[in-house]
Amino acid sequence: MISVARAHRVLAGRLADQPERQVWHLAEAAVEPDERVAALLQGVAHANLRRGGGVGAISELLRAAELSPVGSDRASRMAEAAYLGSIVTGDLSEAPRLLEAARQADPEHGGSLAAAVAGAYHLLNSDGDVDTAHRLMTGAIETLPDPGDAHDKVLIEGLYTLLLVCFFGGRAYLWGPFDTAIGRLTPRPPELLAILGKTFSDPVRLAPPALGRLDAAIARLSRETIPARIVRTGIAAAYLDRLTGCRAALWRVVQDGRAGGAITSAIEALFLLGNDAFFTGQWEQVTQVTEEGLMLCQTHDYRLLAWPGIFLQALLAAARGDQDTTEALAVRMAGWATPRGVRSVQNYAWHVLAIAALGRADFEDAYRHAAAVSPAGVLASHVPHALWLIMDLVEAAVRSGRHAEAAAHVAAVSEAGIAGISPRLAMITHGSAAMACADETYGDLFETALAIPGAERWPFDQARIQLAYGERLRRVKATTAARTHLAAARDTFQRLGAQPWTTRAGNELRATGLTLGHAHAEGPASLTPQQRQIARLAAVGLTNKQIGERLYLSPRTVSTHLHQLFPKLGVTTRAALRDALADLPPEQP
Repeated sequence: MISVARAHRVLAGRLADQPERQVWHLAEAAVEPDERVAALLQGVAHANLRRGGGVGAISELLRAAELSPVGSDRASRMAEAAYLGSIVTGDLSEAPRLLEAARQADPEHGGSLAAAVAGAYHLLNSDGDVDTAHRLMTGAIETLPDPGDAHDKVLIEGLYTLLLVCFFGGRAYLWGPFDTAIGRLTPRPPELLAILGKTFSDPVRLAPPALGRLDAAIARLSRETIPARIVRTGIAAAYLDRLTGCRAALWRVVQDGRAGGAITSAIEALFLLGNDAFFTGQWEQVTQVTEEGLMLCQTHDYRLLAWPGIFLQALLAAARGDQDTTEALAVRMAGWATPRGVRSVQNYAWHVLAIAALGRADFEDAYRHAAAVSPAGVLASHVPHALWLIMDLVEAAVRSGRHAEAAAHVAAVSEAGIAGISPRLAMITHGSAAMACADETYGDLFETALAIPGAERWPFDQARIQLAYGERLRRVKATTAARTHLAAARDTFQRLGAQPWTTRAGNELRATGLTLGHAHAEGPASLTPQQRQIARLAAVGLTNKQIGERLYLSPRTVSTHLHQLFPKLGVTTRAALRDALADLPPEQP
């Protein structure tokens, strides 16, 4: 009777034209360590990874480690499996065991850089220890025999991880070792890593020369199959308003994750989609994708990766006037980030608090929070988030009487050439300049901002500029023109559910002498069928959680609907719902 091992050897001999299948059979035939087979199997794992097969690659690396006759090789393959589990499949729980096995196989090195990558991910997602993760990564890179080998896959993955550490740290000096490491790669850095090193680290100063390369990378996404490459392209595009071009590819990553593929990439893709959805006015989708992403973070214990999703939920709550949620999430972000030195998450908290303060016309508070991210007159080095607070800082400065600070910030934005990065940033640049303008040329600046091609693609930003323009026109008694812009702003804010901004625009319209009706977008008849159900259940005392369980919605989605329907019914509390619903027309069968 033929043995199993011999059967695998026979099959391997017949598969010379299918090298990957041949290697698997050779591995199954091996009954003792065999470095030749181990190395071949490791190569198969790398090929599998390049195709997006992270789960299979881990299995292949673990088998290659078993077949490794030398402790250092075994340790390296164990550590590589650990870091793939950490950054691809979402299996952080296995990393400590695999790293310990690597240390036992090679006590002196323990897998070296691959172990450092896995260790850094574990540190970031357990304690959020950015500084230790940074020291771990930079130390491991510097001890490599050849830290300039651009073909060293582990080194390149290590640099992607170091980039993540530097971003979350949010301090300019952290990027020095990354820049040094990129600069010595020969023959040249991988194209995507080189792009990220410019567009994501310090986009104000480094992105403009790389925009053509980024656009070319986005154009190639239709043919890209590797989830990590798709997500990294999306990350490179995030602060430069190019995520819309990545959406189809990002959704493929999400579907891959749902089917058991790369979980980490799926989480990042969901939050990138949420990012784009917020800026393009698809606010219901923000809630949907962030809830799914945060659920995956909780399931797989990805604490650090959860913060972008929490930020997006807080930003949406701030724009819609949900003060309780905004403050709770901002306190949560700041409370976690401040003691750990995770400056980017602290910036998230300041951003949402600035938006909330602007909505309620608390311009002193808005200025304080916006200036904490980057001071007036400065676009702070290696703080990409400063690009998202340009108009917030200028508006808050103008409305709080800080005209010199507003002018200084407009000048800094102009000098940096921010308008050339994207049409949205061009609109923001001209809109901010108009807000800060002290003479009669403000009208030309507002008109230029609103005439940017495709301005309607960013409805919240566009409506804020229309609101500011309408306010300015009303003050100089240009009543007809003021009403045109204020009405357009109010309609957009109302459609988005941005209640504080709807109120601000409505108050300005009333100040022009216009009497506002509620027939077209307010009143009980304007409720959707789902909003009717939610309103009735809330009126009888059910909590958001209980309503969600009954209607198969999340509590946060229920909260969003309530904040949308309150202004339609002319109420501000749940207690007032019962009376407001008394005149509700009967539902159609």
